[in-house]
Amino acid sequence: MAEPRLLVFSSLFPSPVRPNAGVFIRERMFRVARQLPLAVVSPQPWFPGQGLIRWLRPGYRPAAPRHEQQQGIDVYRPRFLAIPGILRWLDGISMAMCSYFTVRRLQRRHAIQLIDAHFAYPDGDAAVHLGRWLGLPVTVTLRGTEVPHSRQPRLRSRMARTLQSASRVFSVSDSLRQLALSLGVPAERTEVVGNGVDLECFHVVDKREARKQLGLPQNAKVLISVGALVERKGIHRVLDCLPALLNSQPDLHYLVVGGANPEGDMSAELQRQAAAPGLRNRVHFLGALPPESLKWPLSAADVFVLSTRNEGWANVFLEAMACGLPVVTTDVGGNAEVVCRAELGRIVPFGDQAALQAGLDYALKHDWDRRAIREYAESNGWDKRVSVLVQEFRRLAAAHTSTAGCTDKMAELES
Repeated sequence: MAEPRLLVFSSLFPSPVRPNAGVFIRERMFRVARQLPLAVVSPQPWFPGQGLIRWLRPGYRPAAPRHEQQQGIDVYRPRFLAIPGILRWLDGISMAMCSYFTVRRLQRRHAIQLIDAHFAYPDGDAAVHLGRWLGLPVTVTLRGTEVPHSRQPRLRSRMARTLQSASRVFSVSDSLRQLALSLGVPAERTEVVGNGVDLECFHVVDKREARKQLGLPQNAKVLISVGALVERKGIHRVLDCLPALLNSQPDLHYLVVGGANPEGDMSAELQRQAAAPGLRNRVHFLGALPPESLKWPLSAADVFVLSTRNEGWANVFLEAMACGLPVVTTDVGGNAEVVCRAELGRIVPFGDQAALQAGLDYALKHDWDRRAIREYAESNGWDKRVSVLVQEFRRLAAAHTSTAGCTDKMAELES
């Protein structure tokens, strides 16, 4: 029996103009593609005249290719009407309508049997509409944006309808599964499938060499954060702790890896904060780096920190652990599900600067078993995750084919 063909549907996906956008989705689904054939549809927001905005903001909605191949897999990017700042509650239906002909063409040409969407809104909402119009089952993976969306009544109701209509709801953490249950999704249609870590890409390299490459003192204590330079990721909250930490850790340095993303760009504000007296030459902004380069700054560091406001399942924690780093982070989303044992790091209350400072101070002074931390990362490789997904996709496609066959026979009998 032929393997089912999947359509991955996500507006967040890497492209030549945004190579680090949605890498975690590609990592997951391109591993699925080793067992099941798939194509990707990644709708891109558009409105008339948005090119003019790029004159003032060059990085605004960069134009990605309408079609390309990545690792031999077709990626299509139809445009959908999305006016910035207004009518965002219509993004789901707009995305569905503007993607319809692309998805229908792929369904007819490649016999697509299932749509796999990432993020409940607007992507999942659009995918459920497409599934209804084209007679396809739909799976939706919750990844973290659903938490703030659930606090907006209009979006919450849309997410509830979307998730209740989906054939299967995956979540990258149990906290997100609990959100799905609170939105009325039957428990038997939910499943936690966390993200994994690429152990070939993320591993320990020589610390002396890593620090030499970055121009760091060999005897320094080094913190590192990897994440977009936006308020949610909390780089500024870590910077607030540095003056006090320097009193007990006079050789402290802080590496910041990341850049702007569609959520915003705090780089100028963070640069000003890092230029305060006492912090000069102690904070190093490395910009956004490709995944294959991250092992060097991670291996140069002693402790990973992310004072984040919201997360689903942060891949970067496992990536840091794969390089032997303990993690200090906030008790939000699925963070405590990743940093689930004391020997892996510290979880602190969000918004409690004293607790964050104390957690960092402890982590910098503690003698961590870095081999055990690496082994924990190794136990969270991709193989188990992908196996669960492939099994579910096969089951759903087979059930849909069987149901469609019964419907056709009933129609013949009635005629």
